[in-house]
Amino acid sequence: MRNPFVKLAVIGLLAFVASGCAMVASPVMGSLYTDVQGPAGVTSNSGSSKMGTGSCQSILGLIATGDASIATAAKSAGITKIHHVDYYSQSILGFWAKYTVKVYGE
Repeated sequence: MRNPFVKLAVIGLLAFVASGCAMVASPVMGSLYTDVQGPAGVTSNSGSSKMGTGSCQSILGLIATGDASIATAAKSAGITKIHHVDYYSQSILGFWAKYTVKVYGE
C-alpha cells in the first residue's frame, strides 16, 4: 500500500464500518448500549388484558426490516380497542438496533 490514496480509502472505509450507523428512536441514546422503554400513547378505552407486539431492526444502518406499526401489533393479539401503547428500543454499539411497539387493549 504505497499509494497514499489507497491508504486513505482503507482508513475511511474502516472508520465508516467501525463508527456504526444503526440508530433507534429513543428519548435518550447511549453510544455503547441503549435499553429504554417508554410511553407512546394512551386512549380513554378501558381494559388492557391483551398485549400485542410489532418490531423492526437495523444492522449498521444499512439493512432495516420489520413492521413496528400499531396496527400490526394490535392485530397480532386480536386487539380492537387500544388502551395504551408503549415502546422498547435497544441498540448495541451502533451496529444493531431494534424497536418494538407494545399495544395493550381488548
